[in-house]
Amino acid sequence: MSKEKTLKKEKVNITRRPSQTFNFDEKIGEGYFSASYFLKAKHIAEQKRPKQWVTMQFFQKKQAILCGVDEAIALLQRFARNPEGLKIWALNDGDVISPFESVLIVEGFYEDFAYLEGIIDGILSRCTSIATNVRETLNATNGKPIIFMGDRNDYFTLQPTDGYAAYIGGATMQATDAMHQYQGGTGVGTMPHSLIQLFNGNLIQACEAYMQVYPNSPLTALVDYNNDVITDSLKVAKHFGEKLYAVRVDTSANMVDRYFLTHQETFGQEDLRGVNVPLIKQLRHQLDQAGFPWVKIVVSGGFNQQKVQHFEQQNAPVDYYGIGASLLKISIDFTGDCVRLNGKAQAKAGRRYRVNPRLSTVHF
Repeated sequence: MSKEKTLKKEKVNITRRPSQTFNFDEKIGEGYFSASYFLKAKHIAEQKRPKQWVTMQFFQKKQAILCGVDEAIALLQRFARNPEGLKIWALNDGDVISPFESVLIVEGFYEDFAYLEGIIDGILSRCTSIATNVRETLNATNGKPIIFMGDRNDYFTLQPTDGYAAYIGGATMQATDAMHQYQGGTGVGTMPHSLIQLFNGNLIQACEAYMQVYPNSPLTALVDYNNDVITDSLKVAKHFGEKLYAVRVDTSANMVDRYFLTHQETFGQEDLRGVNVPLIKQLRHQLDQAGFPWVKIVVSGGFNQQKVQHFEQQNAPVDYYGIGASLLKISIDFTGDCVRLNGKAQAKAGRRYRVNPRLSTVHF
């Protein structure tokens, strides 16, 4: 499957968000987050070459799902000098973009906005990388949902931006409220291993406590605490019956579940450490055979696009994939280039103004 075909999936419909929506540090306006050479160029321009009208365009070099444009525009609206005097053209968050395609073009006096170039590069790079990672991984799941669990894999203040980017990529189920800040909604999830630990490893008691405190929340039992996924899944299913919505398997990558220690005939070429296909297939079989076909299976722990593809190729009976770290990898780098000066071509060798008829005019 080509990457172009992989990425051409229905995008999320959104509208431009005003600058007040985003959490900006006011020190941005002081140049605190801008590389020093941008600040020096700004000051030199003010003293030696003021009022030079430049055209700056932003692009990257891969097929990708664009994200971060709304935040970049809001940044310009908030921190550019005389933002109403800028001319801006942009694509939309969620657009499929091609290598070297201009996704954002800004025109104005150099000293009014150019010091924000590096910050805009960073916004576009991070958000587009996450949105693209999510979309590519979602396509590998054959329509099964992803639960975005990136809260433990990066700095906590990034959760609103990361959650929005994951949402643009197609992951609407996310772990924290902060991840839903820009698109609405609340975090999803039931229990960590530590809740079971509080009940001395007794999964039934932990689930009972959960149901008592959160009676209207679907129960998903975490069943790998004792490294005996099938036994504990059947135990909790028999105890709670139709109240049990799902079981989540999160076996440590260096461990082999107890089932395989007593059923060595199942050993084969498959790596039986951690969450693996034979374990999930056997779990589904045992649940169905015991009369619990409605209980869904959630898997988490070390999943990335390649591992998802392997599970799907083997027809693993997974209903939800919980994924974190792999979706946060920054694999797309944006570049901002000044390509015209006072309406005439002027740029470093190898760079030129790229007209893009897909851009639309942005109005503040």
